[in-house]
Amino acid sequence: MDKPFIFINSAMSADGKLSTKERKQVRISGKQDFERVDELRAQADAIMVGIGTVLADDPSLTVKSPERRATRKAEGREENPVRIVVDSSARTPLDADIFKKGEGKRIIAVSKSAPSEKVGDLEKKARVIKTGEERVDLPELARELKKIGIGTLMVEGGATLNWGMLSAGLVDEIYTFAGNVIIGGKAAPTFADGEGFTEAELLKLELLSAEPIEEGILLKWKVKGKRN
Repeated sequence: MDKPFIFINSAMSADGKLSTKERKQVRISGKQDFERVDELRAQADAIMVGIGTVLADDPSLTVKSPERRATRKAEGREENPVRIVVDSSARTPLDADIFKKGEGKRIIAVSKSAPSEKVGDLEKKARVIKTGEERVDLPELARELKKIGIGTLMVEGGATLNWGMLSAGLVDEIYTFAGNVIIGGKAAPTFADGEGFTEAELLKLELLSAEPIEEGILLKWKVKGKRN
């Protein structure tokens, strides 16, 4: 498939939870891991999140380090990667931090059934890509992103988008920092929610590295595809 190189980066608890049952973000990693994530952002052409992450956490998705932003500028790029929200129903708030903080392009991906008035409002602040009837067609979106010059796409969740990208076979690598806390709760989002795979559909991974960082461990995986 003609698509960007796509990787998911995520911090989760030791039991695989991204946040609490109230969907409140929990600080799972420390300064060393924040620096690693900032470097990943600085290297990426674009960062993608789902609408649930925007509504729960309101992230700016900017490169935090002035030095890294300066390096991007020196390379002829904008200070921040393109920021992308997968938002089938056009629910992204017009005062979201991705619009208010940092220079750079923004893309909102909506479905063709998204309310036209909301889409019109978003078009004043970002490029809007329409794909899919009721929900954003992720493979089509990936092809469109490649066409506009995005070669490396960093996915920062949440659980529903992670599942959508994995189940569509779009992910090349996964980086997970597992921290030294237990969150628990059947209502707390895990790394990949959604419908889940059957035993015959399980995704096979290849472990690339395992590195202790502070009080947790960073696992890097290559996605090999469906298990035979």
